[in-house]
Amino acid sequence: MIQRLNDAGFEAYLVGGGIRDLLLDRHPKDFDIATNALPNQIKKLFDNCRLIGRRFRLAHIFFGREIIEVATFRAGHEGAQAHEARTRNDGMVVRDNVYGTIEQDALRRDFTINALYYNLKDAALLDFTNGFKDLQNKKLHIIGDPKTRYQEDPVRMLRAARIAGKLCLSISRDTAEQITKMNHLLSNISPARLYDETIKLFHCGFASHTLPLLEKYELLKYLLPLTDNCLKKRHRFAKKLITHLLQNTDERIHQKKPITPAFLFAVALWYPLVETWTELRKEKDLTNLQAFEIAAKEILRKQNKYTTIPKYIIAITNQIWELQHHLEQRRPKQIFRIAGYKRFRAAYDLLLLRAKAGEKLKPAADWWTEFQTKTEKQQQKMIADIDTKKNSAKKS
Repeated sequence: MIQRLNDAGFEAYLVGGGIRDLLLDRHPKDFDIATNALPNQIKKLFDNCRLIGRRFRLAHIFFGREIIEVATFRAGHEGAQAHEARTRNDGMVVRDNVYGTIEQDALRRDFTINALYYNLKDAALLDFTNGFKDLQNKKLHIIGDPKTRYQEDPVRMLRAARIAGKLCLSISRDTAEQITKMNHLLSNISPARLYDETIKLFHCGFASHTLPLLEKYELLKYLLPLTDNCLKKRHRFAKKLITHLLQNTDERIHQKKPITPAFLFAVALWYPLVETWTELRKEKDLTNLQAFEIAAKEILRKQNKYTTIPKYIIAITNQIWELQHHLEQRRPKQIFRIAGYKRFRAAYDLLLLRAKAGEKLKPAADWWTEFQTKTEKQQQKMIADIDTKKNSAKKS
């Protein structure tokens, strides 16, 4: 790709996170390319190219399931036309298609360690912002005035926490100071975008390192406010549950096991759900099931104001929650049906995490763990034993 751009007379460099990760001896997730070719010129060179974005015009080059992102060098907005650049009254950039040189492009990037360019022609590393030095010093430093850069795009505050957590970097004082002062700007970001950022944060493979930074800089309340409230109230099980969730998720990602956003929301919102469920049972003349259904709907409605959760994710989250009662009760006549549910495994994993967090669920968790390792004949015996114990308890 770079060779084709070069042969057509354009400059082209590998840039960003891929270069950063290589310098840290990490396996890059992907590589991005920066060039002085305009989006339409890139499209003419590659049949497998699609132009995307209005705020930032980008070229995506498709190779099967792989996508290489190609961006044109950008410059500042001074003297730009309205169709090229636009900034809201609060400073947020809503259009940024002003093109420039590689030096100008480096200054438009977010953090110094993401502004490193690699020239394949002569194997040279181009560094216009002292990013290599910051990488050596394990320091995350924003490019330019932090206040201005966070106003341009408040999501940079979330990105700072994610990158620092993932790479075990310390956030420089000037970069960090403005976060707690300006985190309120995240309320101006669309819930759809915040959903994407939430998934990136908690499914990056280093979420257990990232959560403390989200709490420290008061960012969690703009993503998972109900969870944040539970943690601040020092709910006796919430902190342990979230800690186990993130450790479990990180481990699964590193082992390349499947994960789903539904499990993240099911666990993160479990205790807010329980609190609302309990209040409804006390205040209204409702059955246990009615109170649960109303509570689940209310919790997901509140969360949806902050992160727009896709409907199919909401449906799965509800299914995981609904199975908790059945897993705890272990009614003999329902056990095989429950074990056959599509969401059984996710619901079982939540039960395990709740037991680890301190709820008195170890007997049920251990029983279901053993049940899954037994043959059908042995499973039948386990169910019969439960039935016998329950009948004995009733008689006594």
